[in-house]
Amino acid sequence: MEKIHPDKLPQHIAIIMDGNGRWAEKKRLSRVNGHRKGIEAAKDIVRSAREFGIRYLTLYVFSKENWNRPAAEVAILMDFLKRHLRSEAPDMVKNNIRFRAVGAISDLPHGVRAVVREVEEKTKGNDGMFLQLAISYSGRSELADACKKMAALAVEGNLSPDDIDEETVEGFLYTAGMPDPDLLIRTSGERRLSNFLLWQMAYTELYTTDVLWPDFTREDLSAAIRDFQARERRFGLTRDQLAGVAG
Repeated sequence: MEKIHPDKLPQHIAIIMDGNGRWAEKKRLSRVNGHRKGIEAAKDIVRSAREFGIRYLTLYVFSKENWNRPAAEVAILMDFLKRHLRSEAPDMVKNNIRFRAVGAISDLPHGVRAVVREVEEKTKGNDGMFLQLAISYSGRSELADACKKMAALAVEGNLSPDDIDEETVEGFLYTAGMPDPDLLIRTSGERRLSNFLLWQMAYTELYTTDVLWPDFTREDLSAAIRDFQARERRFGLTRDQLAGVAG
């Protein structure tokens, strides 16, 4: 297998973990089994990303739109989230992983919300890998919330509209303080962003695979990183300009 170049790693990888339900259907299992296997895949990918040297990892766990799924399925997902966050907390502390959740966290059931804050508190001193879970997340809602906060400051006289620039907006996003993703991975063959990190994805490299999330392995993550490393990222510059910057 071709090796990953440690000097060309993406600093931040975001993943849309898609395909749990289809994986279960293919195997004639319940969707619950698909979600359970998906959690195991996520644990393996977090471990692999840390071992590869990825600094930031963001996983799209649950969207605001997912609240519209059958109530029984949502309840099971919330229970899975609570139990697995709690069980993984000691390993996060041990492996120097800092955890945080982004999204409308107030939407979560009280017990889940309490565990989220508990794990954030336990790992806040860690500075190895940063693991971010997008829970009850909506990119459009994130931007609307940022606008509301800026508007409130403007009304109070503490922010001039003329002073609002991209850096200002970024400071009001859920992801404030975290670099934008360099690489987005989406599994299960889908080719859309699904309202995920809309502002932050401006220059993100997109990688899609037909592999269903429960089957996504360390080798698949390695393949995505190698694909990223083969790309030329110019950020609007010409090749000659880029060569000049590098020189």
